[in-house]
Amino acid sequence: MTDQTPTLETSLADLPRQEWLALAEEIADEDGYVESLGKRHNAIFIEEGPTLLVTFETLQGIQALSDLGQPLGWEMIRDHGWSHLCITSNGDTWFRDKAVYGYFDRLIDDGFFDDFDNVVFYGAGPCGYAAAAYSVSAPGARVVAIQPQATLDPRITEWDDRFTDMRIHDFTTRFGYAPEMLDAAEHAHVFYDPREQLDAMHAALFTRSNVTKLRMRFMGNALQTDLLEMGIWADVLKSAAEDSLSEQHFARIYRARRDYRPYLRNLLDVLEGDDREPLIEALCSNVISRMRARRFALKLRDIHHARAAQED
Repeated sequence: MTDQTPTLETSLADLPRQEWLALAEEIADEDGYVESLGKRHNAIFIEEGPTLLVTFETLQGIQALSDLGQPLGWEMIRDHGWSHLCITSNGDTWFRDKAVYGYFDRLIDDGFFDDFDNVVFYGAGPCGYAAAAYSVSAPGARVVAIQPQATLDPRITEWDDRFTDMRIHDFTTRFGYAPEMLDAAEHAHVFYDPREQLDAMHAALFTRSNVTKLRMRFMGNALQTDLLEMGIWADVLKSAAEDSLSEQHFARIYRARRDYRPYLRNLLDVLEGDDREPLIEALCSNVISRMRARRFALKLRDIHHARAAQED
């Protein structure tokens, strides 16, 4: 700690949980608050503008994804003047906690969400589940859910063997089945890679008239990280808030993947696995015409050498 008053520019990186929360409370103090929600959850609210972003984030994810160790939503406060409510968890809990239910009940009773012109709920993975599930507390909200689970109730998703330790928790009561909780939303956007089978199966359960499913084919199983590293995460949220995040609009934003090396490597892996030599050649030619990429250059050289040997 220093004698300087902490601000939204202050680093919270690598702080122990209690120190992190104390410093976050100092930053939020003038225009918001930090509130404990039981043993594993906290609410951090900072009020700025008429658009409210509600994010669900784990403390571990915050430290991994932000150089400053800050909630992702603070970027939208700094750069766009949004208000932000962050619900944090210590570990992956899917936010299945009576203290969290009670907190949202209080927000509903107080008419908290009515004070904002636009409300956007956001989360990824278990936090994407929570964003969809708790959006019911703000009818008319927009939702951005990245690789969300619909539920972990084994009677519905027994095919998902990734989170079997969570099956002891109740996903049938308050804020339980995430797709149904979206019925009151203005619109929801579900992001997933259709080649990730379990993510795609959960995405199928979110099929609703007010849900747009946005496919990020060949990207893999860490789409939130990909959106951040491509520099389009904030654009996605702004478009959702403005109700312009159509499939066509996202396709334009998503062109950033053409210069994103993890995507290009994944695409090359898939084409090599399928033995699609003409497409491999076209991809490698395109990539090395735009950037230095040794693997693609070597692959193109191998193709040309093999072709020359066949012609001799």
